[in-house]
Amino acid sequence: MSVTNISRFKNIPVPVQGALLVVIATFGFSAMNLLVRIASEELPLFQVTFFRNFFAFAFMLPWLFRVGVPGIKTTRLKLHFIRSVIGISAMLVWFASVSWLPMAQAVALNFTVPLFATIGAAIILKEDVKLRRWGATTMGFVGVLVILRPGVGEFSVLMLLPILAALLMAGSIMAVKSLTKTETTSATVFYTTIFMTIISFVPAVMVWEWPSLNVWYAVIGLGMIGAISNLLVTKALAIADASAIMPFDYARLPFMALMAFLAFGEVPDFWTWIGGFIIAGSAIYIAHREARIRKRADEKISTRDTLKAASDAPRGMP
Repeated sequence: MSVTNISRFKNIPVPVQGALLVVIATFGFSAMNLLVRIASEELPLFQVTFFRNFFAFAFMLPWLFRVGVPGIKTTRLKLHFIRSVIGISAMLVWFASVSWLPMAQAVALNFTVPLFATIGAAIILKEDVKLRRWGATTMGFVGVLVILRPGVGEFSVLMLLPILAALLMAGSIMAVKSLTKTETTSATVFYTTIFMTIISFVPAVMVWEWPSLNVWYAVIGLGMIGAISNLLVTKALAIADASAIMPFDYARLPFMALMAFLAFGEVPDFWTWIGGFIIAGSAIYIAHREARIRKRADEKISTRDTLKAASDAPRGMP
């Protein structure tokens, strides 16, 4: 991007900047899924997963060097490792999903991540989840049933893979929520990336096959696009409110549907679109509801601090 384009971009309102970054990242993640499908036609999924992490780590090294040692200090190495184990499991199951299922269908079912995160927030983090959020979560799972249509449509046990991936991704989100209380973003990114690279290397060695030249391009591109897309999302979340920009993440469905059609001739059925929109709508509502609750809590804290400051201020002499 040229200096002129960067200057023009900075003149755009911040929420719009964040939305654009998320849309670009979403396009990147969709392209990444396409490269996973291409690479998995020749390589074992364990190896594709390793290459995804290895090349992502390689492309992120300049950024990590800029952050330096102070930026990656941690006192919670064990939780970083646990989060990485959950993350690598989620990645492997997700890669299996986009390799073995119609890609748009896998993406639509994977939209359930925020639904599982809501359940996890209530059970694991002991957050107070109100009735409306439970209602939206229930509606989201209705969308899952619309796509799966058990007993009506052509159901396959493989269709449960993206849901399992979503459950694991929600577990990773729970770990990240805990880590953000004490850890910097740089530390979380660094330890997750390096642990996931090491963990994924072990099973990859056991099934190792040397890729052809075209697949080398795919796995290198997979790591590069994954790293850039993750950094774009991180930047977007740093400059704009999550509830305002994350709904644009659901552009994954039309992006993925278009790419899968152009590359493999896949055409999503009517129920995939309907179910996907129901799940996405539920997840967007949950995100906005969480943002409103958080805003109210912040306003209460701000009001309390203002009143306390006023009461503590020295009074003038009569």
